[in-house]
Amino acid sequence: MFSRFSAPGGIRDVARVGLPLVMGMASTTIMEFTDRVFLGNYSLAAIAAALPAGLANFVLLSFCMGVAEYAGVFVAQYTGAGRPRRVGAALWQGLWFCLPASLALASLTFIADPLFALAGHPAEVQVLEARYFSILCLGSGFALTSMCLSCFFSGQGRTLPVMVVNMTATVLNIPLDYALIFGRFGLPEMGIAGAALATCFAWFLSALLMGLLVFRRGNEREFSVRSSWRFDPKLFLRFLRFGLPSGVQFLMDVLGFTVFIFLIGSLGEESLAATNIVFSLNALVFLPMVGFSIAASILVGQAMGAGDPDRAAYANTSTLYLCMTYTLILDAVFVFFPRELLGLFRPQDLTPAQFEAVRESGVVLLRLVAVYCLFDCVGIIQYGALRGAGDTRFIMLTILGCSTLILVLPTWLMVRVLGWGLYPAWACVLAYIAALTVIMRVRFLRGAWRKVRVIERAAPANGVSP
Repeated sequence: MFSRFSAPGGIRDVARVGLPLVMGMASTTIMEFTDRVFLGNYSLAAIAAALPAGLANFVLLSFCMGVAEYAGVFVAQYTGAGRPRRVGAALWQGLWFCLPASLALASLTFIADPLFALAGHPAEVQVLEARYFSILCLGSGFALTSMCLSCFFSGQGRTLPVMVVNMTATVLNIPLDYALIFGRFGLPEMGIAGAALATCFAWFLSALLMGLLVFRRGNEREFSVRSSWRFDPKLFLRFLRFGLPSGVQFLMDVLGFTVFIFLIGSLGEESLAATNIVFSLNALVFLPMVGFSIAASILVGQAMGAGDPDRAAYANTSTLYLCMTYTLILDAVFVFFPRELLGLFRPQDLTPAQFEAVRESGVVLLRLVAVYCLFDCVGIIQYGALRGAGDTRFIMLTILGCSTLILVLPTWLMVRVLGWGLYPAWACVLAYIAALTVIMRVRFLRGAWRKVRVIERAAPANGVSP
């Protein structure tokens, strides 16, 4: 066990890279969690509208993030290969992608009203969904740019700056969120629109701080972060070759859950509110899992850049150990204290007796979440490891198939055709997560990822660097 701790790719390396990412994700989770708590206490309609609208925004944002974030794998592999002068060029290809992507995301505001009219949610909820969605779309470019810039640090395994920036944005966002929702500290009461504006401010602040940290003179000397700003067609196309499948798989995963939320909304406001609350609590486990998954991508990417797939496999196992430990702790809280957690979300416009139906459904769902988190923990680490090795096409096809055939279509059949209700629909989520986990684990163990090459080969020592 001591060798597992201290060896390259062992527990110590995972903790060094992963824990700051987990803390950064935890700060994002706290920001989203408090946002949901504030909205839940503001009105039942606000909490019912927040998650569908937030997910709808995140659907296309997730595609762009999945592409832009792949700059981190290029940075990791160039770092592992000992080629720091290529790091700046890799980062800039991600930033060149962010520019048109941000404009496309902002243009989604024009489809807000017809989009939520299709969902069939109550009229009051539709208005709030469209408002929340529109504001988030206008600010999504800041979130995308911040994520891309953070790849400069995370790809090198220098994850502490990412944590500091995320935590700083969270600390400033929470009081602003409270003030704009409820109208405190001299600011107007804006309800769900205030929550969206506070989120956009946090994204802007993150992008600004990341930019200031990345484009320092010392980083220019070592990594060419300023002088490599020019568009590099060959590197950009290579970036898209691996990044686009990554973006599509992220899109399909989020889209599947978004469609699920919209279908649950047709069961009524109570079912939708219970589902939204439980997904908000699930984020306490899921987003830190994402932090560990990014750590797996970084360590595997660095090992593959160095030509050492055995170290990549070792790092994958070490990451699994840490992520499972965290998941088991949070699962215990979900199983033994579900009513107390759900009680945090009781709206002001409902009495305890009126909220009880929402809470009773939530108790069952939260315990189901505790079960599927055990599968999700394994699956998401395998996904991160395969992604770091460049096996993105397989991941894309797997999630495309599973999302369509196991999550979306069966949920539609159970809710819209058979009318079986909330719990059978949620069983589809469990089946989806379990299937992905098994497929990803088998893929990793078979080792096809060992033959993938993400970065170009270095030029001979007497030649010019590519």
